[in-house]
Amino acid sequence: MMLIIRVKPEQDWTTAMPRPNETTHHQILPLGSDPKLRHRFMVLDEPLQGNLRFGLLLEVLDKIAEETALAYVRRSHPEARVVTAAINDVFVRHPADVTRDIAFRARINHVGRSSLVVGIRVEQPGDQALHIASCHFTMVARSGSGGEEQSIALPPLEYLDQKEKKRAAKAEASRAEYQRQQELLSEPPSREEYEMLTALHQAQDEQGLVGRRSQDETCFRGYKAGRLVTESWERMYPENENVPLSIFGGYLIRRAFELSSICAELIAPNRPIIAAVTRINFFQPVRIGDTLHFTSRVVYTSGSFICVEASIERTSRDRTTKALSNSCFFTFANVDSNHRHQPVPEIYPTTYSEDARYLAAHRCLRSLVEHHSIV
Repeated sequence: MMLIIRVKPEQDWTTAMPRPNETTHHQILPLGSDPKLRHRFMVLDEPLQGNLRFGLLLEVLDKIAEETALAYVRRSHPEARVVTAAINDVFVRHPADVTRDIAFRARINHVGRSSLVVGIRVEQPGDQALHIASCHFTMVARSGSGGEEQSIALPPLEYLDQKEKKRAAKAEASRAEYQRQQELLSEPPSREEYEMLTALHQAQDEQGLVGRRSQDETCFRGYKAGRLVTESWERMYPENENVPLSIFGGYLIRRAFELSSICAELIAPNRPIIAAVTRINFFQPVRIGDTLHFTSRVVYTSGSFICVEASIERTSRDRTTKALSNSCFFTFANVDSNHRHQPVPEIYPTTYSEDARYLAAHRCLRSLVEHHSIV
């Protein structure tokens, strides 16, 4: 089904070195006036707070980031294209109302040698305006195709006022934070972390702890991490093509999110809703005819939060190439019907790889709570 979005006129750039504010791109998702579109974006066809399919919203966001970046790149390279290198972060501030329009305001916050960081603010306008989410996408400019494909050097932006400089610094800080987290993955556990992992393994030896109900029969006390995995297979067809011979990245991350949401439901006693997308990496393009293997696993829980790691592995049609195309990390919150946070059972890693995932997610969630105030 074709997604219909009402688009406002683009900016008319007249300066040789544009400022970030001159790259602003506006779009409206007309949920309030388009019943068919609203029905497509519903989680359930009944009254439900936060009744919006977040996976479809991710698909829209990826396309907006592409269009915003492409408008800038083609000022200097008319035949160029852009691809998504990463979704740096998505922080959800309020649940969206599926009966109201959603407004997107995108702009380029930073330009590197061949990459661009696109910031997007998602709002619902009206008398009671809602800030739904904020996110950053890293896009890369390319030319050519196949063996002739190469990166393109881009003209820089001009940052004049403090707000523009602040956004550029925030974009750089987001990338630096990701690099810092990657470096943390290679660091051994601290004494506190070692004791935490040791306690989890010792707990599994206690009779009736893992996978059993607590004495008051209100919830499960814990699950082994290896039980909390969902998988799916899919063949890629021409209808999902974006740039020549490549599949639209927004479709891939929508499918990864939907499977991860189902995975979170394996442990959530109530309803898991998305709180943050920490990172989505695009390692390789997915081609028409590829077979994809989607895997999602719960890697960590704490309080009401559920951390799910997802991966997409592609196998070429001739079966000569098999590689990781995407990795994703989603943080869900378990909530009741009034969107109040509710606790979830603990999970217990049993292997070295599960320990590593558990520890990485523990560090990531702690950073999200401290620096981005997800509650």
